[in-house]
Amino acid sequence: MSLKKFVIERDIPKVGTLNAEELAGAAAKSNAALCQIGAKDIQWVQSYVAGDKTFCIYLASDEGAIRKHAELSGFPATKITEIVEVIDPATAG
Repeated sequence: MSLKKFVIERDIPKVGTLNAEELAGAAAKSNAALCQIGAKDIQWVQSYVAGDKTFCIYLASDEGAIRKHAELSGFPATKITEIVEVIDPATAG
């Protein structure tokens, strides 16, 4: 089964004020949840921290795997959107 790409918007009050140690702890908590689910169903690519939100890029078999990760990690999946195409400046030709 191939994995689809998703962006997950998470509402986390004051996440943008966390220090490096606190962010490392959050990443460790997320990694532990990912291990419980298994790499064949979900992979974390990266996250962007901004104000009271994070925007996370994941590869997953389906939305269910993302919701399971949110449940296990305690990090909300406020909005889940499948990415259907990626464009960048080079797309213009």
